[in-house]
Amino acid sequence: MPIVIAVLGILLLFLLIAKFKLNTFLAFIIVCLFVGIFQGMELGNLVNSIQRGIGNTLGFLVLILGLGAMLGKLVADSGAAQQITTQLVNKFGIKHVQWAMVLTGFIVGIPMFYSVGFVILIPLVFTVAISTGLPLLYVGLPMLTSLSVTHGYLPPHPAPTAIAAMFDADIGKTLLYGLIIAVPAILVAGPLFARTIKNIEAKPLKEFYNPNIIPKEELPSTFTSIFTALSPILLIGIAIAAENFLEEGLLRNILTFIGNPVIALLISVLLAIYTLGLAKGKDMSNLMDSISSSVSSITMILLIIAGAGALKEVLIDSHVSDYIADSLKGSSISPLVLAWLIATAIRVSVGSATVAGLTAAGIVLPLASGTGTSPELMVLAIGSGSLMLSHVNDTGFWMFKEYFNLSVKETLSTWTVMETLVGVMGLLGVLALNMII
Repeated sequence: MPIVIAVLGILLLFLLIAKFKLNTFLAFIIVCLFVGIFQGMELGNLVNSIQRGIGNTLGFLVLILGLGAMLGKLVADSGAAQQITTQLVNKFGIKHVQWAMVLTGFIVGIPMFYSVGFVILIPLVFTVAISTGLPLLYVGLPMLTSLSVTHGYLPPHPAPTAIAAMFDADIGKTLLYGLIIAVPAILVAGPLFARTIKNIEAKPLKEFYNPNIIPKEELPSTFTSIFTALSPILLIGIAIAAENFLEEGLLRNILTFIGNPVIALLISVLLAIYTLGLAKGKDMSNLMDSISSSVSSITMILLIIAGAGALKEVLIDSHVSDYIADSLKGSSISPLVLAWLIATAIRVSVGSATVAGLTAAGIVLPLASGTGTSPELMVLAIGSGSLMLSHVNDTGFWMFKEYFNLSVKETLSTWTVMETLVGVMGLLGVLALNMII
């Protein structure tokens, strides 16, 4: 019966979001009440469980997501993203423009939310395609693949960071493993796949034939742009190296401290305020206005994550998760594959990668501790599954279709296939790493 209730709860979540278009946060809270009541939880305990789930989930993530949004906004508004793209295209040349776009998407995608990165970089993609005469999808798809992979695999993005917190996974290790898995996934789903669809003609929206480009003399330098955008990764990487290669002492403690994701992002935001703002003569009040607007843009993301955290807590406190875990212990299916399949099923039904990842994490949470599976690899398996088979219920699908002027059929044969390749390659990478570590 607990499994039936959990399945009905997930189906209800699908219906409320996909069919009735209810706000995702409200849908999560309703499903929490549904599962808790039908599992026989005392009503007071049920409310406490929801509150505890929201509090425990947001306690860490408010800092990560807030600081991440600030850094992404500063990188975008300063022209750093434009500078990175321009210089990489110049260095790589037309023949290797795909690799320039891959690196651009990856570098800019690290600190920036997917939808923000998409909107910021799309005009630059159009400019590159028009100036080089290359097919639009040949140029644009590799960059969007990088953005998608960083969104689904790598902290400090919302879903992987929240799932890592659920599994008590090490953020540094999750990032390191994610980077290893990301490279082949991007190469296969991006440049290699894009070379097979040159016959599909995409056209940029007419509004972007003359995109509003920041004058060259006003852009930050290439070094400043790349260094600032990647500074959180550099700091976290230094902390990982310190933990593994330095003995206990003051230096190791300091490096580990500054490599904590929260501190790393805080330092990076302060660095960006100076390097991308004050050093370019920008007014502090304008910079703070930009930062304020960036935080307001993630309010609904935080609420969705909070709702998923509440559902996770109800599944645990009502012992649904324990029952599911006990039922699956005798299964011959790898917990990593199972987590990936569940995330994929939810992704296909709901559309949102974030909702799919967080919901799947709540369902399979007991499997990590119960089987000894690496929690970091569980995070990445779920992240890979959450990117699978994007179709008409995913906002990313429609953004791609409209910006590239494609039909639904063409979008399914390009965008959907790309996302599916990313998800499959992610699973293969996770299974390969599981054999090594």
